Amino acid sequence: MRVGLYPGTFDPITLGHVDIIRRASMLVDRLVIGVAINRDKGPLFTLEERVAMIEAECAKLSEQTGTEIVAHPFENLLIDCAHDVGATMIIRGLRAVADFEYEYQMVGMNRVLDDSVETVFLMAEAKHQAIASKLVKEIARLDGDVSKFVTPLVNKKLKERLG
Repeated sequence: MRVGLYPGTFDPITLGHVDIIRRASMLVDRLVIGVAINRDKGPLFTLEERVAMIEAECAKLSEQTGTEIVAHPFENLLIDCAHDVGATMIIRGLRAVADFEYEYQMVGMNRVLDDSVETVFLMAEAKHQAIASKLVKEIARLDGDVSKFVTPLVNKKLKERLG
């Protein structure tokens, strides 16, 4: 069974994330969405809320693709999380060249830690390349319309949280 790990904070999950999850699910038998517990970032949504949104969105994708998709919170090294869930592949989404520069360094470090875990990059579709959770939250905080960047469920949760 091929297991892939797609890590991130997903605060909140966006249409860009959903696109990468959908496409990654076609590459593996089981896709683990690693939900990072990053206390330094001060997330808008709690870990439990982020996991619940991911599970709600991924249930539909899992049904469509036939791939098991699960959310898995983690606070350790990414490579250790990959070991914990039995992943042999880390999936990373790229939006721009700046993303690649950072990810390139991460791959190098992860390869030194364990060269049996491969990293696969998926380019975001053009219509999703500008979407970033940080920007979505900023637009939502300023009472802007984020419906083009998130699912209806996430849009509702943003409105509830930010008023």
